[in-house]
Order: sequence, then structure tokens, then C-alpha cells
Amino acid sequence: MADVGVAATTGLVETMRKRMKAREFADAAALLAGLRNEMVALLQPVAQPLVIDTVAKPFVILTVGVNGVGKTTTIGKLARRYKEEGHGLMLAAGDTFRAAAVAQLQAWGERNDVPVVAQGQNADAASVAFDALQSARSRGTGILIADTAGRLHTQQGLMAELGKIGRVLGKIDPTAPHEVLMVVDGTTGQNAVSQVRQFNAAVKVTGLVVTKLDGTAKGGVVFALAREFGIPIRYAGIGERPEDLRVFDAEAFVDALLPEALGG
Repeated sequence: MADVGVAATTGLVETMRKRMKAREFADAAALLAGLRNEMVALLQPVAQPLVIDTVAKPFVILTVGVNGVGKTTTIGKLARRYKEEGHGLMLAAGDTFRAAAVAQLQAWGERNDVPVVAQGQNADAASVAFDALQSARSRGTGILIADTAGRLHTQQGLMAELGKIGRVLGKIDPTAPHEVLMVVDGTTGQNAVSQVRQFNAAVKVTGLVVTKLDGTAKGGVVFALAREFGIPIRYAGIGERPEDLRVFDAEAFVDALLPEALGG
């Protein structure tokens, strides 16, 4: 029901079968505990919080993902988190295909008292990112979070543009972007795997945010993502409020998943 995926599920089932044959479990409670430990072990290596390198000024976070995953909202929540942690930051409204996205990011900026660099609808996204990085550098800003269009992973032209943004940022700072943060919707199931595969090929994804984990689908796709890519999962979105974007915790995630999966 949690849509863990065939490969990840098969791996877990095979491991549990071997352990059962070896008579490792005295009863159902021991079996459940064993399953929990195996699931945590699968996620533990990717449960890596994002560490902001304060030497890089600014530390550039490029956010990517398809339409509707909650990318712009996630940026707003991150802005609030980093502001509360004492970081100076700036936002770049690079989703220039959608006027509402620019306005939405500007609203988040106003709410959190964070400057937003924008050029309006249909502006060149790479140009917006370039201007924002120059501006953030001149101000000595600690973090720059750049939004990008919610491009469909099947549209190769738009994927190529993502690569262009990365190259343009690299002209100012060869180490930028320091983090390519991909936002995936926990309710989309195994489709998220193909999305990550495509985006990772276009621009090396270094971290994931899994959103909408408060719904009926419990985001089992994170097991498939962990198994196939090993990309760090930085944050989990479990609701609408700004504080509902939390650092990903493998044990808490598995504990939230198992009662539903085994309850019936």
C-alpha cells in the first residue's frame, strides 16, 4: 500500500525469508522488529541532513523538480528555516514559465523578509540565476536558493536548460551550485524513480526533498530511491505549515510507515 516498489520489496522479502529459515525470529513481534531494522538499514545511509558550507558565500542551492511537487513552497519553507538559523539569504525566481511561481516566491520572500531576484515571466532562467548570484556575492549573502521551472522530465529542451543554468552559475563560482536539491512528491509512487533518473542525468542531483507525506500514500518510493540512487534525502514534507518541512529521519519514517502497512 505504501508503494515501496517491486525491486526494493523483493529485496526486503528475500532477506526476511532467509532470516526466517535461519529461525532468527521467535514470534511475530520479533519478525516485525526484524523487518523494521531491515527497512531502517536501507534508509539510514541516505538520511543525511544538508550541511551549509559557510565558507562558500553564497552557498548556492539549485532546486529542481516537475510541476506540482511543491517546489516553490519548499523553497519558502527552507528560507524560513535558514533565516531562523541565522543565515543571510536570497531567493532567485527562476521559474520564469509560470508567472504565478514568481509571484508565489516573492510572497514567501516578503513573509520571511528575504530579498528575491526576479525578471518576470518568460525571462531567461539562466540570466536570473546569474544576476542573483552576482547580487548575493556583492552583498556577502550566506545562502542563495534558486528556483527553476517545473519542467516535465520528458522535455529534453527544458532539461538542457537546467544544464545551462548550472554552467552559467559556474562562470561566477566554479563550485556552484553547491547543492542540487530535487523535490519529489511522495504520492507519485514509482514515477518519482524515472523523474530522479532523468534529472540526475541532466544536472547531478545531490539531495532530495520528499513532500506530501501527510497523505494516504506514505511515500514508500523513498526505499526505491535509496536503493537505486543512494542520493541523500535531506528533508521530508509532512504538511502545509512552514515547520512541517523536517530533516529526514530514517527511524521516524519507518515507524510512521509500518503500523499502516501491517495493520490491515
